Amino acid sequence: MTQTDTPSTPDRLIVDVEERRSALVDVIRGARRTITLSLFRCNDEAIFAELAAATARGVTVDVLVTSRSKGGKKRREKLWNALEQTGASMHAYTDPVVKYHAKYLVADEGPAVVASLNFTKKCFKKTWDALVVTHDPAVVSGLKQLMAADCEDSALPSDLSPRLIVGPERARVQLTTLITQAKTSIRLIDAKLSDPDLIELLKMRRAEGIAVDIYGAKRIGDLKSHGKILLVDESTLVVGSLALAALSLDFRREVAIAVTDPEAIAEAVQLFATVDAARRAAEAAASDAAGEALC
Repeated sequence: MTQTDTPSTPDRLIVDVEERRSALVDVIRGARRTITLSLFRCNDEAIFAELAAATARGVTVDVLVTSRSKGGKKRREKLWNALEQTGASMHAYTDPVVKYHAKYLVADEGPAVVASLNFTKKCFKKTWDALVVTHDPAVVSGLKQLMAADCEDSALPSDLSPRLIVGPERARVQLTTLITQAKTSIRLIDAKLSDPDLIELLKMRRAEGIAVDIYGAKRIGDLKSHGKILLVDESTLVVGSLALAALSLDFRREVAIAVTDPEAIAEAVQLFATVDAARRAAEAAASDAAGEALC
């Protein structure tokens, strides 16, 4: 990735386990002035090394991290210490009610990355997850505005790009609208789907003739289902940290991005074809096992 790319550069959807880390590394390496980074978890040495290399070449790295997470204070302090050793400036999200769970990165004036995955060894190799790389200046600017507001404990900026789906302030409305407006199909990977209102809406859309496919298993093939990926009408894709669960929608800082670029949509269609094949294979194996047990 280079800083000479123009805003018209298409969005990239990256789902392959072999490409996730390298995509983030490329964006970090391309930074020449600033890196804006929002983290929930990170334990990957390659990411820490690239952040250290960035600060060594004069890049200002600002990192916003959660102040509440499973694993307790020691686990968070380990992350904070590792980030501080890279030369990054640390900022803790301190809202007393809203938990911080957003995962994004911006290099200079773009590109930006919005991810469903944590920047961990596990998510780079062992989960169903995705990230989007975009050069859209409105998204880049919006993510920078959002981080500044969250660092300063300010209200959500009112002029964020509509492509950014941000919880808890507006994610429920944005996702409800997208599902309500679907004309032909809704496909969802979300192992934490549990919000009663959205479950009822999905049931209603199916009753209205919309093809609704939900992949809610905890594992898909050999990988753990972690990412939250929504594809509507094979024309609008949503990738990010938020699940269709009340806690995620109403009580967490979450960030997702809506994508319509044809190449990214084609990649998403192929992703769901792969997931569907994995589910059919699992169902066939379970059926065979049940048949053998009856013999």
